[in-house]
Amino acid sequence: MQALSKKVSSIRIRSDLQKDRRRNARVSIALSGRFLSGDNEDHSLLTRNISCGGADLIANVRPTAGAPLICYFEDLGRLEAEFVRATEEGFAVRFNLTSRKRDKVADRLTWLANYKQLGLEDERVAPRYAGGGPAMVTRANGRVLQCRTVDISLTGAAFEGDGPAPPIGEIVSVGNLQGEVVRTLRNGFAIRYLPKGA
Repeated sequence: MQALSKKVSSIRIRSDLQKDRRRNARVSIALSGRFLSGDNEDHSLLTRNISCGGADLIANVRPTAGAPLICYFEDLGRLEAEFVRATEEGFAVRFNLTSRKRDKVADRLTWLANYKQLGLEDERVAPRYAGGGPAMVTRANGRVLQCRTVDISLTGAAFEGDGPAPPIGEIVSVGNLQGEVVRTLRNGFAIRYLPKGA
C-alpha cells in the first residue's frame, strides 16, 4: 500500500511540474457527457482535456457567451460551469465548484488518468454480478427514481435510469439500504453501500 501511495504521489508531483499557464493541470482524457444551457435542451459533449478548474469540450452546439451551464460527466457527475470561449470543435468552460468539490474532482481525475498506469484494473473490492431487475432509488430530497439494476455486489450496485443522475457524494436509499453515489455512468450511476447507522 505504501508503494502504491508513493507511485500516486510521484505522478501527482510530475503533473504539478508540467502545469501550463492555467492554474490547474489538465489531463487529456475523453469523458462523455451532456450539458444543459439556457435553452433547457440536453446536448451531448466529450472532453478533450479537463481539470478541476475547467474543461475543453467537443460539442456540436455552443452556448451563448457567459451562459451558466450544468454539465454531467461520466465518472464525475454533475458540475456547474460557465462558458468561457468557443473553440474549433466546441467550447471551453470554467467550473464553479466549492473547494471540497474541487478536491473530490481533482482526486477522481488523478485516478482516471493513472489507474491503468498503476496496474489497477478497478477500484471495486468485491466481484459484481449482472442485475437487470427494477429498483426504486430514493434521493436525498425524497424524489424516487425508477431504475434498472445493472450490476450488484456486497459493497455496492450500479443503476440505469432516465434523467440526470444524482451527483457524486449524494446519499441515496435503495430499499432498507443506504449508499453514497461514487460514480456516474452514461445513463445511470453507481453507489457504495454505507454501514447501517452511518
